[in-house]
Amino acid sequence: MISNKQKNDVSSNAGHRKRLRNKFLKYGLKGFCDYEIVELLLTLGTPRKDCKQQAKEAVKKFKGLKGTMEASIDELQKIKDIGPLNAFGIKLFQAVAERYLKERVVGNQFKIDSAKVVFDYLYQSMQKEKNELFKVFFLNNINKILEIEDVFCGTVDQTVIYPREIIKSALDKNATRLIFAHNHPSGNLSPSSYDIQVTRELKNACQAVQIELLDHIIIGKDGYYSFRANKLLL
Repeated sequence: MISNKQKNDVSSNAGHRKRLRNKFLKYGLKGFCDYEIVELLLTLGTPRKDCKQQAKEAVKKFKGLKGTMEASIDELQKIKDIGPLNAFGIKLFQAVAERYLKERVVGNQFKIDSAKVVFDYLYQSMQKEKNELFKVFFLNNINKILEIEDVFCGTVDQTVIYPREIIKSALDKNATRLIFAHNHPSGNLSPSSYDIQVTRELKNACQAVQIELLDHIIIGKDGYYSFRANKLLL
């Protein structure tokens, strides 16, 4: 039998969640603390459970909203009273955000005009990869994205790149400009000798078919490295 205290707790929790939802619907995320955002996401999986304390602990443990969103399900579940149902809301939101961003940038509505734009798009998905992942942005002559492809996935510290295959894909897509990007799981942004060598080979391959190589960008845990900005594409 449910006690009066339990009934009061359920009613109080429901009222608190309703206030959070109404606050979001009226103001968006403006004025929300990081833990309140996490709390809302946790309640997606357990709508009848108070998740405030778990949210506060997650934000503290992972050093903010960004760290919490990037934590794995296993890491999230190390916090007391966060189970797979709670973690569901956070991981669902992250996956939806990544899908939305990809669909937003591919097509005629989005233009690449800086290395930072590439970094902002790739950071969420690439910084958490355990192995090196190599991506190619196929662009038209005004830098609008035609397609983004995962080309190669390598070992922890190196991918193997075949310029001929990339150029063939570019010609098939009628791309006139390319941007290459890959991650460094170590977090070190400095290009390796192999990075420099393969960039030179890619540039030569592009020039042979009159395709312009705009940049090669290395994605790290807290930043990026642009070959063009560092004058390595001259």
